[in-house]
Amino acid sequence: MKKFLAISAFVAVASAVQAASGDTAPCYSNNREPLLQKPYIELPLGSICAKGWLLEMLRRQKDGASGQMDTLYPEVMGQRNGWLGGDGDQWERGPYWIDGLLPLAYILDDKELKKKVQPWIEWTLKSQREDGYFGPAKDYGYEPGLQRDNSADWWPRMVVLKIMQQYYSATQDRRVVDFMTRYFHYQLATLPSKPLGNWTFWAEYRACDNLQAVYWLYNITGDEELLRLASLLHSQGYDFTGMFFDGKELTSMGGIHCVNLAQGLKEPVIYYQQSKDEKYLRAVKKGLSDLRRFNGQPQGMYGGDERLHGNVPTQGSELCSAVEMMFSLEKMMEITGDMSFAGHLERVAFNALPTQITDDFMYKQYFQQANQVMITRHRRNFYEEGTHKGTDIVFGTLSGYPCCFSNMHQGWPKFTQSLWYATPDNGLAALVYSPSEVTALVADGRKVTVSEETAYPMDGTIRMTVRLHSKADRKSGVSFPLSLRIPEWCDGADVRVNGEAQKITGNVLRIDRVWREGDVVTLSFPMHISTNAWHEGAVSIERGPLVYGLRMEEEWKKREFPENERAQFGRYYYEVTSPSKWNYGILNADLNKGDNAAKVIIDEEKLKGSYPWNLENAPIQIKLKAKELTHWQLYNEMAGPTPFHGCPTESPVEEITLIPYGCTTLRISEFPVVY
Repeated sequence: MKKFLAISAFVAVASAVQAASGDTAPCYSNNREPLLQKPYIELPLGSICAKGWLLEMLRRQKDGASGQMDTLYPEVMGQRNGWLGGDGDQWERGPYWIDGLLPLAYILDDKELKKKVQPWIEWTLKSQREDGYFGPAKDYGYEPGLQRDNSADWWPRMVVLKIMQQYYSATQDRRVVDFMTRYFHYQLATLPSKPLGNWTFWAEYRACDNLQAVYWLYNITGDEELLRLASLLHSQGYDFTGMFFDGKELTSMGGIHCVNLAQGLKEPVIYYQQSKDEKYLRAVKKGLSDLRRFNGQPQGMYGGDERLHGNVPTQGSELCSAVEMMFSLEKMMEITGDMSFAGHLERVAFNALPTQITDDFMYKQYFQQANQVMITRHRRNFYEEGTHKGTDIVFGTLSGYPCCFSNMHQGWPKFTQSLWYATPDNGLAALVYSPSEVTALVADGRKVTVSEETAYPMDGTIRMTVRLHSKADRKSGVSFPLSLRIPEWCDGADVRVNGEAQKITGNVLRIDRVWREGDVVTLSFPMHISTNAWHEGAVSIERGPLVYGLRMEEEWKKREFPENERAQFGRYYYEVTSPSKWNYGILNADLNKGDNAAKVIIDEEKLKGSYPWNLENAPIQIKLKAKELTHWQLYNEMAGPTPFHGCPTESPVEEITLIPYGCTTLRISEFPVVY
């Protein structure tokens, strides 16, 4: 397991930022006093554009389910939705969709998608009552058919607050500030008598989404009543800090709900901005350490098929958990400057996320498995399998549970928005890497563009080109710092400006210079093969930010749900099986040889391709020596219990092929070690 930064290290980063001063006005607003100054500041939505494979991913979202939910799921996302004034669904699903569709629309600058978003914004703004409450008058809540005539559940409004933040970031529509001010004053007056858990427990566990929106508005208005509200929300929300220190929920089976954990992970760090008590940072570090030890899986996620379910590689990991954990890591990275959060974000984004949604962005898996050798409609040992009738790992629309079909859209757009940040010294920072372009203000308000060309994470070479917008700047240059994260997995990084090597110290390289039109920064992050240990001593094979899985042929079969199940699960689903053998153990002797044990094969043409995330297009292969474990067989249409580390076998040595986890559908990613 890779080491996290010491708590004192990123406290020092935040303290240094807090103490920094200068005569130049900030280009972008940081936290107001008394909140902690952030080392990284989110840029306005639309400042960062995707390029290369990431742009292709966003375009597939637009052409796929993200752009079509109103027709694919009309009974919920259509005109009858309660968040459009209708008598249909009035809870989280509609807001979930818009929480991903809105940033997608503005990142792509797509008029058609913006047109889909706008009615949701307008209806919500107009729904606000004089006392500040907003949204549908009646809430049908978590249980189907459950209607409440009183004030509706706090939880779905938290999703809407995130939508409104993003809308303001993209448009500067002042109505949002007034709208949120009235609502937060309503909350301050109402929460004492109707606390977060008044109707359902979801708002208690997810209070941090409300809390971060309160701080966001405080930074705009300076209304000190908002700090009172923040303290109230923190006190009424689930005590993640205490839970992380106690450890019981993360170290025992059947603990906390998997999505509540992914969302709530950031709560102590969000509140740390106001409290400045380091215990909140220590709590999150301990929580992540325990989560990895007792429930962790190689792709950056954890066994959580509804509730936490241990680290067996056939336990499910929910798609909602992946996209919500990405958002939590993005916010924690921004607030603390801790680059281990950036590394974790890349691990989830580049491994867990691409494999769980089909290439056309039309179907999804509710749960994925780290060791996944057949995808069939079958009841497995997941929580609440009886309710989902064996549909949890098939690729469908509403299969498993419909929340992920509504919520998956936020993953890639918010990841794109988190590639670049402004810094308090009026510079720019690249904290995670993907092909992109950022246009932002630096120095004393000069506009610059930095384009990033790369096949990362498949390749460790990145080329950044600086462009200056004004004629005067192109003549004289612009002085500003450019900060670049050095990945923690990288040994031997090389960074050059116009061919001149830069001295690298620490995990963030800060290059402060006069930048001129056409300056080029090249980053070279050598990717070496490494391993990590998991359940029963099994190992994952890793290279750079990518985990690798056994390459297995795929046979996809489209099936139709019976008519009486379509309302619950949708009309179609896909099963995926393979004729390929999967029950291999990695030779122990080879592991001890490091890079010499493996052959890395790079297909340069595929590396240049626009979409690497499937079996056919995978540009990287790793060849390893292995032996078949004949006694490791299917159990309940899954890979059976993992043989323990060091299992002897008389099978002959074979060469197996691994490809990036995110390119697989079927895979083994936790390999037993054999002799």
